[in-house]
Amino acid sequence: MTRALTRRRFLATASAAGAGLTFGAGPLVAAGDEKPALLGGRPARKGPFPSWPVFDETEEQALLKVVRSGKWFRGYGNHVARFEAAYAERMGAKHCVATASGTTALYTALTALGVQAGDEVILPPYTFVACVNVIMGLNALPVFVDTDPETFQVDASKIEPAVTDRTAAIMPVHLGGNVADLDAILAVAARRNLPVVEDTCQSHLAEWKGRKAGTHGSAGCFSFQASKNLNAGEGGAVLTASDEVGNECYAVHNHGRGRAGATGSGYARQGLNFRMTEFQAAMLLAQMTRIEEQACRREQNAQYLSGMLREIPGIQPARMYEGCTRNAYHLYMFRYDNEAFAGLARGAFLKALSAEGVSASGGYSPLNKAPFVRETLRSRGFQRLFSKERLDLWAERNQCPANDRLCTQAVWMTQNVLLADRTEMERIAEAVRKIQKHAADLARA
Repeated sequence: MTRALTRRRFLATASAAGAGLTFGAGPLVAAGDEKPALLGGRPARKGPFPSWPVFDETEEQALLKVVRSGKWFRGYGNHVARFEAAYAERMGAKHCVATASGTTALYTALTALGVQAGDEVILPPYTFVACVNVIMGLNALPVFVDTDPETFQVDASKIEPAVTDRTAAIMPVHLGGNVADLDAILAVAARRNLPVVEDTCQSHLAEWKGRKAGTHGSAGCFSFQASKNLNAGEGGAVLTASDEVGNECYAVHNHGRGRAGATGSGYARQGLNFRMTEFQAAMLLAQMTRIEEQACRREQNAQYLSGMLREIPGIQPARMYEGCTRNAYHLYMFRYDNEAFAGLARGAFLKALSAEGVSASGGYSPLNKAPFVRETLRSRGFQRLFSKERLDLWAERNQCPANDRLCTQAVWMTQNVLLADRTEMERIAEAVRKIQKHAADLARA
């Protein structure tokens, strides 16, 4: 494996990869002393943020061991089983089923919990497209519940009014490393006798009241895709406390065949091939040796950065619910109010921020308004499954005005930014202050 491999870019929004954990240098600049870089001033920071993924000979040796074993399939080797046991223990879960991706983890869990064609599944509109893809892939109807803009999470107070006699599951998303209001969500689920599938794909090691996110509902789903805080390029997992759900998930991800030696371990149900490879599992076992230290660094830097950004009018870091006792910070998210920046549009703010050496993005667009969702609802299959009246009412049921506003205000930075040292957090805050001080000039530029 060559050194050049460490310099690949795995995130479109991340800075160009650098060597290890080296950072830009130079003295901090007071906001009043320098113009923004877009107006000819010196950038607040220079150089790349820490590269991602982080790896060394630990990963190289793990992969070589699998290669040389000749046992690359989970049915022959033992790395996937070892990872499942290690991840379940680390997360405090009884069962772990490793899958090919976070998307297939969601599909596996929903299928195992009985979601079928014609059902409805409740989800937030502020999330990655995989969430709606798996629901519609099961020929079920997505029902979007509006967002709480302060936290970027689903507004749990609006879930129960969205429940109907066709609701088969609630799928909250713990977005960006933060945790949705699980107490409120689980209470609705208990009253309505509905399973909860926690999409924890972005929140490895996050906690709700001291217990890991992804272990509170009927099942919790994780992603190990290249951008994630625990990374094997691709991969996923389902966690559950239920023997029945664990066995069903295993069968679903294994073409319908249960575990060897288990009752009904033949092709007992419909399933697909969502199995993780031995290579992915070996990578994950190696990456797990760093996950706690990296999580602590992200959390400390995020708290420090938030303390500075909260002092800047118009910048509101994402709030955590009281029950969130640990935020995994896969994303650092805040809301940008352009009225406090002389009307400077968010796009112009992001451009100015990039010129200061801080890469950021505007986050998600409203998933409930995605054209492909409407097109799928008009497809022959959905027309057969759902009445014209239900489909005609879908747009009215799925209005999410708070989320629409959030999608015009959100600003994200990716998790590798938070692996830099504390001085880099000061430079980020300095960049925002500088832009605000000269916002009127930037708006005219």
